[in-house]
Amino acid sequence: MAFRGPQVGGMSSRSYWTAVWCGFLVLTIGLGVRQSFGIFLKPISAELHVGRELFSFGTALSMLLMGVIAPFSGRLCDRFGSAVTIAGGGLVYLLGLVATATMHDGFMLILGNILVGIGLSAASFGPVLGVILRVAPPEKQALAVGICSAGSSFGQFFIVPVAAILQNYFGDWRPVMWVLTFICMSMLVLPIWLNDSKEIAAARRTASGKQTAGEALAEAFGQRSYVLLVTGYFVCGFHVAFLGGHLPAYISDKGIGLSLLGVELSPTELGGWAIGLVGLFNMAGAIIWSSLSISYKRKNLLTLLYLMRSLVFLIFILVPLSAASILVFAAALGFLWLGTVPLTTALVGYIFGPVHLTMLNGVVFFGHQVGSFFGGWGGGRLFDLQGNYDMMWWISIALGLVAALMHWPIVEQRLSRPATLAAQPA
Repeated sequence: MAFRGPQVGGMSSRSYWTAVWCGFLVLTIGLGVRQSFGIFLKPISAELHVGRELFSFGTALSMLLMGVIAPFSGRLCDRFGSAVTIAGGGLVYLLGLVATATMHDGFMLILGNILVGIGLSAASFGPVLGVILRVAPPEKQALAVGICSAGSSFGQFFIVPVAAILQNYFGDWRPVMWVLTFICMSMLVLPIWLNDSKEIAAARRTASGKQTAGEALAEAFGQRSYVLLVTGYFVCGFHVAFLGGHLPAYISDKGIGLSLLGVELSPTELGGWAIGLVGLFNMAGAIIWSSLSISYKRKNLLTLLYLMRSLVFLIFILVPLSAASILVFAAALGFLWLGTVPLTTALVGYIFGPVHLTMLNGVVFFGHQVGSFFGGWGGGRLFDLQGNYDMMWWISIALGLVAALMHWPIVEQRLSRPATLAAQPA
């Protein structure tokens, strides 16, 4: 799948599943709670008596900081191990949620989002999947990475609808935020089982040269394929932030609810369930796209995935809007939602090897989060200017086509590095 990590002093083939499932839970909780923020867009904006841009800017800044800090968090993982880095990120994330739950003005809203972004930079995909790629046997990496990545989708499926139901029940966003804060306390404990320090030390011992972090970055940016991965990942971030942050509000604006077999869902609840449905189908999508990478080139799968996203967006805005079209759209989007993550993460590991894996993936993730900033903030900005999201839908379609074109020319082969890293078998 990616590379054969050294097994000396590492986890056994049996015990690496503990890391997979703990990583699954970290992503479930951390990213599931973060995805629920779209539920609070309208009530917090109304409480502060501002348009949607302030809240959108705060969440977009949070996502941008996740990307800015990600290479440094990755460097800490590569240098000192992932467990302590992920736990530290979880603590900062928790402080951000407390600041948000207690805020009464725009300053505290922005401060809470800053802390959330910094915390998640060390407690999300890059560090967690880095552990899995180090500890899982090569023949099991596709399945392990796919399952672990699906954790974020399970959180989206489970936590976002629960947040929407609680919001509808309380009629107040603060109790809901406190419930989510309490759930996130478990992120301080779970990293105990994500300790990859032995694998990192073994990888360094087997290296036939001493490549510094600066040299690794220079080498990576000297590869056209790496630059394409960084810039192409921008589009994934744009799509995820726009849809995750604004789809519930879009559904609420349109007043689309659901009445089926005696079950009544308000537009707010339907928005939460739509995001949850995206997560449900992405659990299957993340595993399927990862498994396909055993037989097909990852860069070709990424090209296909972005093309399919653009097609799904186009169909959604052309057909009449209804509860049925929303749910079908959410299911189709879910299959394509974060299949990019295991494919992109594993592709970086495949090309460059394990020694600076988390840092290099952190840089790629930065591209993703720059896109998240513009997708999240841009949605709020254009809504305040135009009173609708029409332009954002067309921008999303165009960017999907651009991303497909950027991934197609990527060269998917291991980097030949004499006297730097040991040779890696196919």
